[in-house]
Amino acid sequence: MRGFTACLLLALPLLASAQDYPRTPAEYLARMDANHDGKISEAEYVAYMSAGFRRMDVNGNGVIDADELPGGHGQPITLEKYQANLRRQFHRLDRNGDDFLDAKELASPP
Repeated sequence: MRGFTACLLLALPLLASAQDYPRTPAEYLARMDANHDGKISEAEYVAYMSAGFRRMDVNGNGVIDADELPGGHGQPITLEKYQANLRRQFHRLDRNGDDFLDAKELASPP
C-alpha cells in the first residue's frame, strides 16, 4: 500500500497533464507560485499537486477509486489522505527548513 501510494503521488501530475507537463524546476515553481513571490508555500504546493487528483476523480466523490486509476486497479485513496502525503513530501523537500520551496528544492527527489 505504501509503495502504491508513493507511486500515485508521483504519477498523478504526470498522468493528469502529460501534454502540459513542466520540464524544469523553474517551470514548476512558476506554475505553483500562486502569489508570484518566487517561492512555494505548503498551501501552494498542496493546491497545485491536488489538481491532478481532482482531474482523476471523475465522479467527484473525493476518492480516486480503482476504476479511476490507470489500468483500472489499485487501492482507493481519498483527497484528504493524498493531501496529507503531499504535506509530508513538502516538508521532506524543504531541506533548509524555511517552510518554502525554491527551484533547487523542487528539483531534489523527496
